[in-house]
Amino acid sequence: MTAQLELTDVRADLGRREVLAGVSLKAFPGEVVGLVGPNGAGKTSLLRAALGLLRLTVGEARLGGVSVRSLSARDRAARVGYLPQDRRVAWGMAAQAIVALGRPFDPPAEAEAAAATALARVGLKGFAARSVAELSGGERARVLLARLLVTASPLLVADEPAAGLDPAAQLSVMRLFRDEAARGACVLVSLHDLGLAARACDRIVVLDAGRVVADGPPSEALSTAVLAEFFQLDGALLPTPAGLVLAADARQASRA
Repeated sequence: MTAQLELTDVRADLGRREVLAGVSLKAFPGEVVGLVGPNGAGKTSLLRAALGLLRLTVGEARLGGVSVRSLSARDRAARVGYLPQDRRVAWGMAAQAIVALGRPFDPPAEAEAAAATALARVGLKGFAARSVAELSGGERARVLLARLLVTASPLLVADEPAAGLDPAAQLSVMRLFRDEAARGACVLVSLHDLGLAARACDRIVVLDAGRVVADGPPSEALSTAVLAEFFQLDGALLPTPAGLVLAADARQASRA
């Protein structure tokens, strides 16, 4: 099976600081991969590098088996949908119009119909005509999530999509990603909430100082040793009827 996303010995700099230091990673159709790590670990840099938005100093990024450097903007848009961490919307457009931007190559009527369906999926069925400038932060985040979902891309990449949402909304977001994986999409999502990642992801990749330090099923990638060394947490993942739950106490202040 061809990986939807593949990084091979990737290195990248921001200014004079190396933010990715030899990262190799594959993500496949049908799986939800959670990307976690302490602040400054390189999660956003990894996502941007995978999409060709951050220049590599060494290594290669591939989307669907093709080097990202050889893809045109249109080809790249057909292969991947991207939700960045920045939730600002520059225009006071209607929610449905914002979501329809996720289908730029469809006839307008088809794009608007798909946008209406995506808004309903994120719980905003009656918001199509509402200006995003009038929406709350959580509602705006769901509009942008709908714009990602409407792409129906084989690869969906989301940077902190659960940030700023209440617990019920966070679980709803991850259920939507699981639905996308069930249709055959590959989902790569960065998360700060380790419990949410363990509960919702098939696989977890742990970054620290620009390197992959763990990669595997949640119970393995977030072992007691990994939690202690890279997150300064004394605890473990515990199985419950609702799924894995993180039971941990902070041993010292988290890293800056």
